[in-house]
Amino acid sequence: MNIEPARLADAPMIAAVLQEAAQWLADGNRALWSAADIGHERVLHDTTKGLFHVVRVGEALAGVMKFELEDAYFWPEVLPGSSAFIHKLAIRRAWAKNGVSAALLTYAKTRARDLGREHLRLDCVADRQGLRNLYENFGFVLHSVVQKGASTHARYELQIAKLCK
Repeated sequence: MNIEPARLADAPMIAAVLQEAAQWLADGNRALWSAADIGHERVLHDTTKGLFHVVRVGEALAGVMKFELEDAYFWPEVLPGSSAFIHKLAIRRAWAKNGVSAALLTYAKTRARDLGREHLRLDCVADRQGLRNLYENFGFVLHSVVQKGASTHARYELQIAKLCK
């Protein structure tokens, strides 16, 4: 398993991973992302900006996540430069329950630390208990619950240990 920044050529496969995850959620009556949020154009735009990171097993993508350095929508009160943010973490169903999520979270934590960020933050729909358990078992702590539009979101944070110089 290798985790790295996505290549531009990965954009179609990233979109496919996100669409597979979205379909799996919708099939369970837990729809999440809009088609525009995970469509090829949006994914290509975000990949061009260097936001997506991928888990490769050989040449196959087992999982993806978006790693950002700001999130004014869900975390408007956070000081610029203090945190990193995870969005759109998605695992191919064939790789579910194989440690891919934990590997991506570990990668994000290390990347946030290397960038000198004090916190790694994320949000999820508040009624997704399985996802919340994943984050809490990794060490994220519930920060708050907020209403965004028609959805209630749980906001989580992980304090990043400061590097000794």
